[in-house]
Amino acid sequence: MQDLQFMKNYKNNDTLRNSFFELAASTFGIHFENWYQQGCWGEGYIPFSFADGDRIVANASVNILELVIHGEKKNAIQIGTVMTHPDYRKKGLSTHLMNKILEEYENKYDLMYLFANESVLDFYPKFGFKPLEEHLFSMNFHSTAPLKSANLRKLDVTDAEDVRLIQHFASQRLPVSKRFATDHTPGIFMFYCLNVFNNDIYYLENEKIIVIYQKENKHIDLFDVVSLNEINMKDILNKIADSDTEQITFHFTPDENKDIDLESTMTNEGLFVKTQGDGLYPVRVKHPVTSIA
Repeated sequence: MQDLQFMKNYKNNDTLRNSFFELAASTFGIHFENWYQQGCWGEGYIPFSFADGDRIVANASVNILELVIHGEKKNAIQIGTVMTHPDYRKKGLSTHLMNKILEEYENKYDLMYLFANESVLDFYPKFGFKPLEEHLFSMNFHSTAPLKSANLRKLDVTDAEDVRLIQHFASQRLPVSKRFATDHTPGIFMFYCLNVFNNDIYYLENEKIIVIYQKENKHIDLFDVVSLNEINMKDILNKIADSDTEQITFHFTPDENKDIDLESTMTNEGLFVKTQGDGLYPVRVKHPVTSIA
């Protein structure tokens, strides 16, 4: 520890930033360079790191955002990209970083949360985080009317114009749900668009709505619906479904809709939550997959 230096807000330091990217790539296989070059690293993403000289060796990143819970917004912090270089593990670096985050943001949030992998499930309760289960929503799809033809265009994240369109929607979008959603998460969303769902992004040109989904056989996995205006979910489903679609799974919490008969199954995705004051994380919800840090 005596030879390590605590660092943060080093986005504009090329050496430290590139070292951070290298650690993320070697630890998780995730690549931030294109995301950074596209201007997606915003003010709400703050790595807390230890550096050995000009080399980042441990990190825990803060994502500042809002949670929409039953129509009300709550200040939230999501922690992500928690990692330590193999040569520096078992030295308590993650503990020191978590304590620094908790100290800096004390009384500045309603909820703090993260998604942990199975190897560290005993780590976060030490800091007051409690594990919570989620619910994954799905529905049997039976169209009662002829499926509407859609002017559906697949977006290409290697095309500059398409990327600008996606970024515009990411920065101006309405939350995907009033029941439970995130807000002010364009950076995380763009990471998923550029790296995870880069082959699954479609634009409903007539409605001016971006839909991220995968279709396989008779099943649709719907990951996000991005709009600048209020949406009618049933209409959107009718536009992306085929005549043989039988089931749709929502990887977020859809609003209740009299035209959609939802089922839910409990799932454990490693969610840990720390509340402050009267802040409560809602039950029977699914955190939007496109804003998991």
